[in-house]
Amino acid sequence: MRQLWRNFHAATMTRGAYSMIERAAIVTRADRIEWIGPEAALPPMEAEREHDLGGAWVTPGLIDCHTHLVFGGNRSLEFEQRLQGVDYATIAAQGGGIASTVRATRAASEDELYAGARGRALHLLRDGVTTLEVKSGYGLDLPNERKMLRVARRLGQTLPVTVRATCLAAHALPPEFAGRADDYVHEVTQRMLPVLAAEGLIDAVDAFCEHLAFSPGQVERVFQAARQLGLPVKLHAEQLSSLHGATLAARYGALSADHLEYLTESDVLAMARAGTVAVLLPGAFYALRETQQPPVEHLRRHGVPIAISSDLNPGTSPVLSLRLMLSMACTLFRMTPEEALAGVTVHAARALGLQGTHGELAAGRVADFVAWDIGHPSELAYWIGGDLPKRVIRHAEEAGAPQRD
Repeated sequence: MRQLWRNFHAATMTRGAYSMIERAAIVTRADRIEWIGPEAALPPMEAEREHDLGGAWVTPGLIDCHTHLVFGGNRSLEFEQRLQGVDYATIAAQGGGIASTVRATRAASEDELYAGARGRALHLLRDGVTTLEVKSGYGLDLPNERKMLRVARRLGQTLPVTVRATCLAAHALPPEFAGRADDYVHEVTQRMLPVLAAEGLIDAVDAFCEHLAFSPGQVERVFQAARQLGLPVKLHAEQLSSLHGATLAARYGALSADHLEYLTESDVLAMARAGTVAVLLPGAFYALRETQQPPVEHLRRHGVPIAISSDLNPGTSPVLSLRLMLSMACTLFRMTPEEALAGVTVHAARALGLQGTHGELAAGRVADFVAWDIGHPSELAYWIGGDLPKRVIRHAEEAGAPQRD
């Protein structure tokens, strides 16, 4: 079906800029954009349905490119500990952190995990999110990693959102492999990844490269296994220390390297050469009360695309609003509203390998967009919290306001 969407202004986000079109129109056919431009230049055509967007500002659908949406329990008590001065590494050493979420996730049924994840996903969708990534990494064995990834697929089948599933089995060392990190990496690379890939549950592979997780050498074994399976890689890198994981990720052509507070300029140069996206996570920076900022100026100078994401997780970024992350990226990392919006559209799409189909308003792209009742796109970063009036269109169909069961 061909549809005409008219009477709005567009921030197309091509080339990572607002790229505004005043008094714009979009023609969609099936689930794609067939034409976009000034309404005055609209070519003659017959549309089966016409939509008046009432002078709104239209942007691409927002993309949350780094979430840990599926998990059991929560870690609100650890939040209290951190406020009392206990650092993340100490909490992890006491059996908290990721290990506590692993216990809760293993104990939960698939239906229980789905119900919790669905509720959290609805918050993101109400913010204008039409695409998101979901990582595993709280199962840490084959049955429970499978369970998490099955939930991720189910979310994409039952909610009006495109879901990319990432296997993060190399997230932490499970208790049954205590002191045997190399043995666990063997389990991940030789058993988990091949089985989960064969079952069609994985779109990408991630790992946590950090002194309290996995070494660069161990991560490289994970990347080699992913390469053999034809899967793209991503990496949690340089969050708490500098191990040059981002350089390793770039060497394997990673879609993204994420966190990056301790990124060096040599890492930035490697990412620039490889086209690896820098995904910044202001929610985790805020929740952990970090002071080491990611080197945004180096990333700008060397032309590394910067994406922004929620990092929604139960321990270090219990964030339920991607739009809030735009504001935090501006205030905490000194990004501009234009850069922040690019970070949740065009650059976030690239971080998921979707740069050919998502993240911009252009002919041939998937017809995912949001009509915001605002006076300028900068307001998406300007307003702190709240629920801005909007109409969400996904695959050329108005999604409406998702409801809880």
